[in-house]
Amino acid sequence: MSQQTTNWDHCLQHAAISDVGLRRANNQDSMAVVLAGTNELFRKQGHLFIVADGMGAHAAGELASQLSTETITQTYSKLLHLPPPQAILAATHDANAKIHGRGEADEEFRGMGTTTTSLLLLGEGAVLAHVGDSRAYRLRGSRFEQLTFDHSLVWEMKAAGQLPEGMSADHIPKNIITRSLGPNATVAVDLEGPFPLAVGDTFLLCSDGLSGPVADEEIGIILASMAPDEAVRALVDLANLRGGPDNITAVIARVTGPQVAQQPDDDPQPQPQQPTARPVHPIVWTLLVLFLVGAAGLAANGMMIPALVSLALAAGAGIAALVQRQGGESEGQFSGQPLGKGPYSVYKVAVNPEFVQRLGQIIIELRGAATAGGWVVDWDRFNADSAQAAAAVEADDHVKAVRDYFHAISFMMSELKQQRRSSGEDVFGP
Repeated sequence: MSQQTTNWDHCLQHAAISDVGLRRANNQDSMAVVLAGTNELFRKQGHLFIVADGMGAHAAGELASQLSTETITQTYSKLLHLPPPQAILAATHDANAKIHGRGEADEEFRGMGTTTTSLLLLGEGAVLAHVGDSRAYRLRGSRFEQLTFDHSLVWEMKAAGQLPEGMSADHIPKNIITRSLGPNATVAVDLEGPFPLAVGDTFLLCSDGLSGPVADEEIGIILASMAPDEAVRALVDLANLRGGPDNITAVIARVTGPQVAQQPDDDPQPQPQQPTARPVHPIVWTLLVLFLVGAAGLAANGMMIPALVSLALAAGAGIAALVQRQGGESEGQFSGQPLGKGPYSVYKVAVNPEFVQRLGQIIIELRGAATAGGWVVDWDRFNADSAQAAAAVEADDHVKAVRDYFHAISFMMSELKQQRRSSGEDVFGP
């Protein structure tokens, strides 16, 4: 584990998995996790998390998503002079230009594209840069929110009120993307946030290989029940159990305390910074002097009322000078209205008996598949995890039941996938 990671492990938990799924020959998803190296870098640029889902024949989609994550991380790190929202926006446009240029230069990659969702965790809150239908979620307590808008045909039609009367959104293909990085020379990038951070906030970035097969309510329950390293595995396993029709990528970040790095002894802790005095426009000082001089002159000539008026104007100029000198934007702060319109959907998360019962049924089906296939399995471990889950159900401890059932599910999925690789057979059926 790098020092960069351990600097933050007392206040930030994170985990990431990218899985090829069960129906694809290669993984066109890409991801990146870049934690700030120091407290100073955190104040300037925060932590960066990215998920990208490539599209294109042969290796084109894989190249597009890789170019996206690599370009954004590299470009963003160089834009220290810009506020983070502007920097991540510029980095995303740079990625679009590189992907488009590569596609135009090589017929094999022409038209390739990728969704990209980037999350910044900053002192001011969470900021997102988003193109496509990969998603960003936040769990806070029992409130589960989708923070990004799907750039897909079904979401665009619903937002525009263009669904024909009597037609359900379920009848519209969900895989038609209306916006992505790469196919065009320019692209509109959504910025969302800042969403203020609170201890316990859990963020998830994922490709549609997860959000397609697994319902939002189920995702929220898993995030609420498990640590990030267990939750990413559980989410991927559940998507694969639903057929694994696409690549599956999940990146989780959980805030467990104020974001202050524990730096090595030879890296001195940063001292609290005093607010930097800001320049005051010269005209403000000029007006202040003129009004003060005028007030003195008027008073000397016995014109008390005009003198008081001039003195009041001088006081106003003095206040304006103080506001300019102490106010304005500090490094990394935001101004104006919040970015974007998120969250776009909100759910109430409840670890309920129905979900636990579904997990119990999965255990039965996995046991049957392994037995029928004659797979060599460590049944003692599988049965022990299953028994602990059953005991938690009896005790009405649904959160523990979810964790224990997924321990058994993840173990069996690992065993069955190994059998699948060894035999070349499709263990999980159509």
